[in-house]
Amino acid sequence: MIAYAIQVAIDSGLFSVIIVSTDDEEIASISRKYGAQTPFLRPANLSDDHTPTVPVIAHAISFGISQGWQFDDVCCIYPGCPFLEPQDLRSAFQALHASKASYSFPVAEYPSSIQRALKMGKNGALGSFFPEYQLTRTQDLEKSYFDAGQFYWGRKSAWLDGRTIHSDGIGLLLPKWRVVDIDEEQDWRKAEFLFNALEGGKDEQSNI
Repeated sequence: MIAYAIQVAIDSGLFSVIIVSTDDEEIASISRKYGAQTPFLRPANLSDDHTPTVPVIAHAISFGISQGWQFDDVCCIYPGCPFLEPQDLRSAFQALHASKASYSFPVAEYPSSIQRALKMGKNGALGSFFPEYQLTRTQDLEKSYFDAGQFYWGRKSAWLDGRTIHSDGIGLLLPKWRVVDIDEEQDWRKAEFLFNALEGGKDEQSNI
């Protein structure tokens, strides 16, 4: 997964430096093997399961500044996104520079209307999160989008200032089928199924 993310970054042709921020020496070693740099190990206070993304990237940026690197834009790429494509990185980068936003990142449309979302109580009892929309037709509701969890382009100043990504960004719309954010085992199984289906389709086309 890490190797794939690094290779997509390389293939995009956008980066002068590709860094993997990690506190794990094994991950660092794998990252170097596939073409990334690991000039530091991330400190413990930025390495627990509750650490937000922005401080981690700000730490890496501060390191780069201390080394005298010259750059204006920084992209955080998550390793758990097996359907990331180089063109996505290029398109989001172009969108960032065509706007005044601080960040640019991929989003996808929710498969169902969030205004009609249900909550489940004891014994499976259901209730509406937004009762005022219970009788509204789904086609009459405003579309909603979710963070694809793949990458974030941001201006150096935005990362360092700690600006919130979701409230100061623009979205690159991706097709729903190509967004699998791997957080748990069933996400991995879904990704495997989709990957095998796509690769099988390529094999069939090559035999035509």
